[in-house]
Amino acid sequence: MDHTFLQSTLRELQVFQRSPRFWATFVTVVLIFALTGPYDTFARLMPGARLGYWLALHAMAWSIAIVFSVVAEILLRKRVARMFARMMTGSIIAALPIGFGIGLIDLAFFGTVPTVAGSLRQSLTSIPLCLLFCFLSYLTMHRQIAVAAEGPSNNKPATTSIKTSEIRDLPSQAPILSRLKPENRGALIRLAVRDHYTEVVTSRGRELVLLRFGDALREIGDTEGMRLHRSHWIAADHVAGLKRDNGKLFIVTRDGMEMPVSRPYADAVRHRFG
Repeated sequence: MDHTFLQSTLRELQVFQRSPRFWATFVTVVLIFALTGPYDTFARLMPGARLGYWLALHAMAWSIAIVFSVVAEILLRKRVARMFARMMTGSIIAALPIGFGIGLIDLAFFGTVPTVAGSLRQSLTSIPLCLLFCFLSYLTMHRQIAVAAEGPSNNKPATTSIKTSEIRDLPSQAPILSRLKPENRGALIRLAVRDHYTEVVTSRGRELVLLRFGDALREIGDTEGMRLHRSHWIAADHVAGLKRDNGKLFIVTRDGMEMPVSRPYADAVRHRFG
């Protein structure tokens, strides 16, 4: 199995493991189910057993749903643009094994022997629970997941080197750099939209900033550059050339990336860099 895929999966799973907000949400949901006793559990189980039942069921269901959501979030990045859609796809698929897991928990608490047909019915009824899980997880965790998806900043390619004295002057030139961690504050290279965030790439690394793209463009200061697309901006010094592929125009960067140029900006890009 691909080593990078395993690293990404473990990194995003650790986001859930280490998040107090996630655990608070989990405990709250378990207590609500234990107190209200849905699916006839209020009448069939004593309070302690009812708490144990819903704790076991939710621990099983959330664990499966988390793994499936994270795997889908990673595998579908190149095909599905929205993180929420990727996570939702994984959560819905997770309903199938969750249905069989519920059958085993019912066997332990009620002595009901699970059947394939019954487990499949449980899978269908688990879909709303999976949708709820995905919504709550995305609502509370999407920023942390997005940061974890980028990986450690020291693994990102640096394209140019600058002097320490220059780094100290950069935040005053580009206000957006003040939003970054100190170790990532280098020469501004490019900006890109990533879900609800703006990815800021500098000569010292990259970082996701919770900022609208239009607001990010107002914080580039005196950095000379050009917008290429509704989702991309690049510093002029980082442009290596132009490329056309299947009638589409691309900027080729110094580190070998190809950035798309949309029609509204094509003439200006050709005039400046052509």
